[in-house]
Parts: sequence; C-alpha cells; structure tokens
Amino acid sequence: MVVSEAGRLAGRAILVTGAGDGLGRAVAKSFAAHGAEVILLGRTPSKLEGVYDEIVAAGGVQPAIYPLDLAGATPKEYRDLANTLREEIGHLEGLLHNAAILEILTPLESHPFDVWERTLRANLTGPFLLTQACLPLLGEAADASIVFTGDECMTKPKGYWGAYGVSKAGMHNMALMLAQELSQTPVRVNVIDPGPVRTAMRLRTHPGAPLSSWPLPEELTAPYVALMCADSGQRGQVIRAQPGM
Repeated sequence: MVVSEAGRLAGRAILVTGAGDGLGRAVAKSFAAHGAEVILLGRTPSKLEGVYDEIVAAGGVQPAIYPLDLAGATPKEYRDLANTLREEIGHLEGLLHNAAILEILTPLESHPFDVWERTLRANLTGPFLLTQACLPLLGEAADASIVFTGDECMTKPKGYWGAYGVSKAGMHNMALMLAQELSQTPVRVNVIDPGPVRTAMRLRTHPGAPLSSWPLPEELTAPYVALMCADSGQRGQVIRAQPGM
C-alpha cells in the first residue's frame, strides 16, 4: 500500500511541547496535516486552544490539549501526563521537545539565579522528566520517534547566552546519550537545529535584524515530519532545518 503524502503520519499520536506559538505551533499543525493525532502541550491554554481550532478547521484529526508549565512541573505531574495519554489515547508514537525559554542575555557573572534555575528546569530538566515518563508508552509502539529542537549554541558556546546556552548544550548531550541507549529498541532519537527562525524569541535576542533574513516557522517543518514517519530510520542524527539544507 502506498501512503499518500498527506497521510504520512496517519495513526500516529505525537506529543508536541511548546505547541502554542512559534515553531511548535507550525510543526504541530504540519503533523496534523499529515494525519497525526497531536497532543498540544504548553503553559498558556488560550494559545493551545487557538492551535486546536486551526487544526480542526483545516480538517485534521481532533487534537488534545494538555496545559503544563515545564518550568514548574513536578515529577508526579509528568507521570500523571503519561498516565493520561495511556488512558485517553492508548498509544504514543512521537514526542517533540520544542518548548524553551530564553529570558535574558547577560554575563554569567551577573546571571540571576532565579532565571538560571527556571531556564534549566524548562529547557533541560523538563525534557528529561517528560522523556522518562513517556518512554514506557513510546516503547510499546512498533516504531517511535523522539525529536529535540536544538540551537547552534548547543555545540558552539556563545558568550552572554547564559542558562539558555547551557541548557541547550545539556539537551544535545542528553539526546545523543538517549539515542545510544535506545539504539536496539523501537524508539529513535534525533536532534533538529532549526537555525534562525522568525519567532518572538528571535526578535528579542536580535532586535534590529532584518525580518526578511529569517525563514518563517512554516518553512522549517519538513524535517520534523520526516523524522516522525515510521519509515525514517534515522537515529542519533543532528539535522539542520534551514530551507535548502
């Protein structure tokens, strides 16, 4: 049987963090357009509801909404999420770690501790706990995919990027460790570095730069869809997602 391009993700349930806006919103909508049942996770219910409405209006499979603040969630809340997915959906074939916060650019010497702690919890500890909670359900699938959204600073340290840069470097190493540990299982792990994207975060960190020089989030969804497909086969890869790459 030949699967149509529009149905590449049919029958697959995919959890997307940071799904309320920016790249997460675009990728979640693209997953739905390719037939996936998407679980929209984020900290702002109104934003998630907006994405939900867009998916339904476009004729996608009815998504689910799960509000959760990764910067403050406890291990039990992650376990509760995984239990809810098992009870309400029954299967999970994909997990996209896209949520991230970047509050300030500042020297390490003057980096506020509360911002440091909050950023590491949202960008590194949260993905660790969420992955740990979801792995049993992912492991029951015939094929499953975990994708982490990275950043250039995960391998090229940049001054003033503080907790965000440290969290992305840690996430990068965690993802590749996980890829090795799961290499003989049905669960594949990869990292996508989207490069500069026209999002609110990019505008905050690069004020004054020409907007037209950055691609829209919608232009970068193809690698995410490809890695979530059952026939991807990719493991332990770091993939650049800029148009033409």
